[in-house]
Amino acid sequence: MLDLFSIFSKGGIVLWCFQSTSEIFNPSVNALIRNVILQERSGNNTFSHKALNLQYKLDNEFELVFVVAYQRILQLSYVDKFLNDVHLEFRDKYKNELQGGRYIMDFDFKTSFDNVLKQCEQWAKSQAKLPKQMRTFEDSQKSKKTVASMIERKGDEKNKKTVKIVETKVVPNGKVEESPEADDDVIAANRAKMAQKLAAKNKKEIKKSPKSPKPSSTERVKKPRVWELGGGSRDLPSLEYTTDKDAARGDEVQPSEYKELLGTMTGAIRDLEVESDDSSSEEEEEEQQASPKKSGGMFSIFKGLVGSKALSEESMRPVLDKLRDHLISKNVAADIANKLCDSVAVKLEGKVLGTFDSVARTVKATLTEALVQILSPKRRVDILRDCLHAKQQAKPYVMAFCGVNGVGKSTNLAKICFWLSENKLSVLIAACDTFRAGAVEQLRTHVRRLDAMHPGMVHLYEKGYGKDAAGIAMEAIKYAADANIDVVLIDTAGRMQDNEPLMRALAKLIKVNEPDLVLFVGEALVGNEAVDQLVKFNQALADHSSTSNPHVIDGIVLTKFDTIDDKVGAAISMTYITGQPIVFVGTGQTYTDLKALNANAVVHALMK
Repeated sequence: MLDLFSIFSKGGIVLWCFQSTSEIFNPSVNALIRNVILQERSGNNTFSHKALNLQYKLDNEFELVFVVAYQRILQLSYVDKFLNDVHLEFRDKYKNELQGGRYIMDFDFKTSFDNVLKQCEQWAKSQAKLPKQMRTFEDSQKSKKTVASMIERKGDEKNKKTVKIVETKVVPNGKVEESPEADDDVIAANRAKMAQKLAAKNKKEIKKSPKSPKPSSTERVKKPRVWELGGGSRDLPSLEYTTDKDAARGDEVQPSEYKELLGTMTGAIRDLEVESDDSSSEEEEEEQQASPKKSGGMFSIFKGLVGSKALSEESMRPVLDKLRDHLISKNVAADIANKLCDSVAVKLEGKVLGTFDSVARTVKATLTEALVQILSPKRRVDILRDCLHAKQQAKPYVMAFCGVNGVGKSTNLAKICFWLSENKLSVLIAACDTFRAGAVEQLRTHVRRLDAMHPGMVHLYEKGYGKDAAGIAMEAIKYAADANIDVVLIDTAGRMQDNEPLMRALAKLIKVNEPDLVLFVGEALVGNEAVDQLVKFNQALADHSSTSNPHVIDGIVLTKFDTIDDKVGAAISMTYITGQPIVFVGTGQTYTDLKALNANAVVHALMK
């Protein structure tokens, strides 16, 4: 029933392998390593590749990976138990060889493997005969939730290790009495706070005089607004700030502020810089290392967990829970934060710490490395080079922009257009948003301003409203090829991810025109919504394309990054879901407010 079972080291040495055919091992195991282990997605121990289901187990003490594969249509209830039993059997049998690192030897494991498999199959048959029992409340996830985990407190990072909570009650005279017994329950603390508020309120009511307030001598009446124009239509021209020359030439006049923008975007996009206070964080860390018992900082309560023993799920759970809450507070989607913490737990479970290594520091460093790995591009992303290469081949480079309503697709398309024209590339903007009122006029205004700064480099292809967006895009690409225009930017209408007719129209546009790059435009303000948006956009592009190799999202444009301070978690959520890089980051309202993502800066802001 099993198609593949393999044991290999993280260095790439295959120690033992069983496979039904020789064609299964390379593609399936390579896909597992490439898409799961190297991308820090090992929180879930299952992975699907074509018609196979792969389950794996990591042994971090000996740096080993155990992988089993079987047909997806099969329902094998014993696979988890089988993996654990084989793992323990292999460790016990070859413990001395694994400790010495002598991997180059013949591991005669076939007999033990067959025995464990036979026992697990018999166990599965016996379990199938047992009547099914309902899961108790203690076994459910809901039972593990506490009141403390659902209450958001200010200044959690600076709380002391233990908080003494004193129960109080209100006596008839309005005073608050404290009971001698202390209770650590959060509900009691909330009741105490409520009692104090009620007592204070009662005191205020007693002090109030029973006499009614004296009426004011003059009754306040809302006065009409007085305009400081002096009266008459002769003052209205004072509100008009355009000169006669500007009025005659319209938007074609190049404003003085635009002159300062010329030449500032030549070459590659500059990296994003996230402000952070390095000195304070370093001083705080030195303080915590000097006096572990002193409270302060997010990880201070775990500084005492040191030793040279192997890490376990129980020892890491308090730190992981704290990290998960911290990531969610920085706008990382809750589901993604859970997966990241689970991945770190799987990666570190069984790892032996040094004498002076703390659990908190090790877990935090591992999570930081995982976040940098997620944000780092998995493939080369050089749009400028691709545009120049397409220009040499005498064909336009086509980019399509998609996303939900109001995220800034047209504005950031204009920024990218300015950057391309700064690098001597002619651009044609295809106005394929034929639904939103004012969409074409907005692009027309951008084109006039950009053309004023780079005459003859920026063009607009429009057909008005109510037309087929896919047909307009096709005509625009054909026009750009005939006119020797280097780049085509397709602006699409904003649409919600659950609007099937509009998603079908977007899939049609991409399928018919086959753009070189499909960019999803999302705003940095979203948290959990980013997951739903990207999953459904990708799924819609795949479902409605009716091709064996559908064109899905190739990259992400993250907008409104200047409005979120250090809550940069949306970058993690979007990249984790799609596995695609963040190509551009919008940081403001001018044409030069366009940056490239700096993974280290974003992760530093996320973890501080």
